[in-house]
Amino acid sequence: MKIEDLILVSVDDHVVEPPDLFDGHISARYAERAPKIVTKDDGTNAWVFEGQEATNVGLNAVAGRPPDEYGVEPTRFSEMRPGCYDIDERIRDMNANGVAASLNFPSFPQFCGQYFARAADKELALAVLRAYNDWHVDEWCGTHPGRMIPLAIPPIWDPHLMADEVRRMAAKGCHAVSFSENPEKLGLPSLHNDHWDPFWQACSETNTVVCLHIGSSSQVVVTSIEAPVDTMITLQPMNIVQAAADLVWSPVLRKFPDLTLALSEGGIGWVPYFLERVDYVYKNHRGWTHQDFGDKLPSEVFLDRVVTCFIDDGFGVENRHRLNIDMITWECDFPHSDSTWPSSPEALGKYLGGVPDQEIAKITHENALRVFSFDLHKHLPGEQATVGALRALAADVDLGYRSSARLRKEGTEAVTMLDLARQLPTSS
Repeated sequence: MKIEDLILVSVDDHVVEPPDLFDGHISARYAERAPKIVTKDDGTNAWVFEGQEATNVGLNAVAGRPPDEYGVEPTRFSEMRPGCYDIDERIRDMNANGVAASLNFPSFPQFCGQYFARAADKELALAVLRAYNDWHVDEWCGTHPGRMIPLAIPPIWDPHLMADEVRRMAAKGCHAVSFSENPEKLGLPSLHNDHWDPFWQACSETNTVVCLHIGSSSQVVVTSIEAPVDTMITLQPMNIVQAAADLVWSPVLRKFPDLTLALSEGGIGWVPYFLERVDYVYKNHRGWTHQDFGDKLPSEVFLDRVVTCFIDDGFGVENRHRLNIDMITWECDFPHSDSTWPSSPEALGKYLGGVPDQEIAKITHENALRVFSFDLHKHLPGEQATVGALRALAADVDLGYRSSARLRKEGTEAVTMLDLARQLPTSS
């Protein structure tokens, strides 16, 4: 394996939405009430919509910033790398990192459109959400065909509207939708409730993958409000185990046999023990809990139907055969603080020594392209999609740090969960 010969497809990156997002995508009836960017007294930017304010928290857009300037403070577009919000510059940043294609989660609307769902006027909310999805598919993904895997957000307040939107987006070539890892935390029915059946059915019929991203319950792991933020950053990916357990023991996977879900940014190293545990629970407790997986074990159902995703997980790659090699995918997480940009090929390459080329191809791109029904090579032939070929197009991309005096940290006082909580959006 040579690093320059890899083809990389990231199933978890993020877009910081540009100020002109809704221009030309929402009807005149709602244009004045659509979300808008404002500049606050401190110079930071925020989206405002129906009395709500949403800022871009610093950790969400730190690519290209010196690590000592990372933080949870709201930021402004002028402090971000343009590739965070400008699609042409994003492609250049992807090229510099050797990444052929990318799936991007939303920022200010939150992972499954909670920001829109909180609007009292649900007709307005639906119009804004559909405009967002149209912008995402037609502009963010459509400007450079073959480079961006489209992802929709659903109108989570109504499962029938969700089903309609899944089908509408599938007709536009979008076969991924972002949903909540725990909707009950959003004040909605849980994953164990048949409330969501119209949504699951639509996703099954359209081969749409349901992506459950860490943090999509609008909550983070808080062990103590005095704990340093390092505690949350450590635990947040592995915390997706709660959603994994909910899925396994809920009716969802058995009731909808064609449904595929992804545990986005959850890592893979913890999965082998989780599978061992659910099988142990099933064998020892099904007599009184009345779970029934027929002729399969819970682990087999999970491995067949759930996509696992990792950024940097040497232990997981080493133990890949305890998973389903056909359902393991890779992530870059640009422009977040956990991202391996701009040296993702080198970071991943550390764990690929001794891994057969066929398995490397599955993990780095083939699984992602199959699962998300995305035809990369229609627009970017294999020889043009490699790390080496893409980086050759980006020799002029500035990869140096861009510092901001406003964000430069003074002293060594730890950031605590209380500091983070002050910047988090409303949880419901």
